[in-house]
Amino acid sequence: MKGGKAKGEASSTLKKVEEKKIGKRKPAVKEERVSKKQDKKKAAKDPNKPKRPASAFFVFMEEFRKTYKDNHPNVKSVAVIGKAGGEKWKSLSEADKAPYVAKAGKRKAEYEKNIATYNNKKSSAEDVAEESDKSKSEVNDEDDEESGEEEDDE
Repeated sequence: MKGGKAKGEASSTLKKVEEKKIGKRKPAVKEERVSKKQDKKKAAKDPNKPKRPASAFFVFMEEFRKTYKDNHPNVKSVAVIGKAGGEKWKSLSEADKAPYVAKAGKRKAEYEKNIATYNNKKSSAEDVAEESDKSKSEVNDEDDEESGEEEDDE
């Protein structure tokens, strides 16, 4: 009989637990969150913009991946190769890292030149767009003002 009562009590406690909702609470105001996400729009990325240069570590990893794959042809995991490369990089001295730092410096200098030319082209394109947005009368008014100033100087 004691076993029978225990079962009866256990089943009643199980029912109480089953009645409770399990899981994360959902936010009360879900509609506002959706509208905020819709309002925020990312600026479109320009495909012509130069990509940032790799750091010294990533320059090292380019070479390390090749040598590691040659030495360990059965290892296909990116994570294993990355961990091995990180450990190797940490163990290198400053003198051993110097060639990679130099390569990264060259890439950075090239990137800075490319981004400067890109920004110049972009700003000149914006200037041309602003000029074309002006109406014909505004352009003519500016020409009249310039010609009037020249007459006063003479």
